[in-house]
Amino acid sequence: MGLFSAILGNAGAVSQEELIKKFGQLLTEGEEIELGFKLVRDTFIFTNKRLILVDVQGITGNKQEYKSVTYKSVSRFSIETAGTFDLDAELKIWISSEAQPSIKKQFNKSVNVYDVQKILAYHVLN
Repeated sequence: MGLFSAILGNAGAVSQEELIKKFGQLLTEGEEIELGFKLVRDTFIFTNKRLILVDVQGITGNKQEYKSVTYKSVSRFSIETAGTFDLDAELKIWISSEAQPSIKKQFNKSVNVYDVQKILAYHVLN
């Protein structure tokens, strides 16, 4: 992930091995990490059971909040692809029947936002 994209808050893909090493203790029995992305400090992870959002807080980053979103609570989602001159694509997720998206994440061009949409659609629709 380039520094410019990181400064703008765009997410880049993270390897499964790195995610398991760092966040494996959050997983339940039979839960597997399928895909994960990292912002400057925050991480979000798609597992076969839920979406995990890791929010790093404070100056030192020692305080972290772990949010779990079950796929059945996602009421809708959208992707906005990067245009010719855009640097990023965007994912929006609505939880339950909220009017505004609860989750908004931007991806740099190294991430195929269609793959993100595909994994989210698979879990939400099944």
